[in-house]
Amino acid sequence: MPPFDVPEGDPFGPHNLPYGVFSPDGSSDRRVGVRLGDHVLDAGAAARALDFPHAELLSAPNLNPLLAAGPAVWAEVRAALTEWVTRPAHREAVEPLFHELAHVTLHLPFEVADYVDFYASEHHARNVGQIFRPDSPDPLTPNWKHLPIGYHGRAGTVVVSGTDVVRPSGQRKAPADPAPVFGPSIRLDIEAEVGFVVGVPSAQGTPVPLTGFRDHVFGLCLLNDWSARDIQAWEYVPLGPFLGKSFATSVSAWITPLAALEDARVAPPERTHPLLPYLDDSAPGVEPGGYDLRISVAINGQVVAEPPFSTMYWTAAQQLAHLTVNGASLRTGDLYASGTVSGPAEGQRGSLLELTWNGRDPLELPDGKRAFLEDGDVVTFTAWAPGKDGGRIGLGEVEGRIVSG
Repeated sequence: MPPFDVPEGDPFGPHNLPYGVFSPDGSSDRRVGVRLGDHVLDAGAAARALDFPHAELLSAPNLNPLLAAGPAVWAEVRAALTEWVTRPAHREAVEPLFHELAHVTLHLPFEVADYVDFYASEHHARNVGQIFRPDSPDPLTPNWKHLPIGYHGRAGTVVVSGTDVVRPSGQRKAPADPAPVFGPSIRLDIEAEVGFVVGVPSAQGTPVPLTGFRDHVFGLCLLNDWSARDIQAWEYVPLGPFLGKSFATSVSAWITPLAALEDARVAPPERTHPLLPYLDDSAPGVEPGGYDLRISVAINGQVVAEPPFSTMYWTAAQQLAHLTVNGASLRTGDLYASGTVSGPAEGQRGSLLELTWNGRDPLELPDGKRAFLEDGDVVTFTAWAPGKDGGRIGLGEVEGRIVSG
């Protein structure tokens, strides 16, 4: 099928146009691409062919120059791309510059500067609290409703979808064990998350307000923050996650621009505690910060959960405001993640920790029971968001296969 003839209702139609980086078969050159259906347009080549003023940004080997260019340029580039793939007048020039997705290699689309992971789902936090603190009168920690809890992760191990994940090794110690042992994780888990990609940097010492979210954030993607629960349990007191998290974080090959998700914007859940002014998204002039993203989690092709992102208590705008309120600066390519997305129902939990209640209730899969991941398991996240006139916006999948260390 010709690249322009995208079937009606395709979630990757001209209303979407996510950005990625690809190499055609037989080439090692990395090129900025835009997805249309089952094809990818060489955006730099199209820009040069049509004498587009921002051709240099689209001819880079990654998205960072475009990310740094800012909202006005992002809007110009998106408008031009939409015109190139929809107007018949451009078909002759643009059609030869498409490549079939089946015949390209996809790469990590941007150079990651820093990585921060949050803990923004109340349902997830309550489940975790009930699992590990069953006798506590409140499963949430005292600070949870007052600030978005987060930790600084490892940018160097963010990998693109399709990259194998090597089972990590580290120290483990069960409560009844007399001493720790060293070896591969036996409680390897997933975390279904959404990552937000920063484009425009900020000055150190200058916080970004809630109203500055779309001045700095370019787009979002699906993200799997793999977790070795046994390693994490032994190491995380008192400073938090380290080796149990830092071995791999998988992101989609496609970054969906925020501009494609205008019809998916929703109000966050009702706040139950008063918020300090820098986090107060009920203030005049602050637009709704939630997104209605419908996520599916599959293990070896079997869907095991469908977490709804619309239930997230803390929004991406609040996370950015909190991340910078102490004066920490943003850099182009910063990535921050939502934390595990979980809904109120059992089938909406975004981690095996919750789905199996810490291994007590294993999942029944066609190829056997799973409490946690086994070598050879393939985990795939997909998602879509509501678009204009009842259409759908597809998010690029994120997939990883577990291999032994």
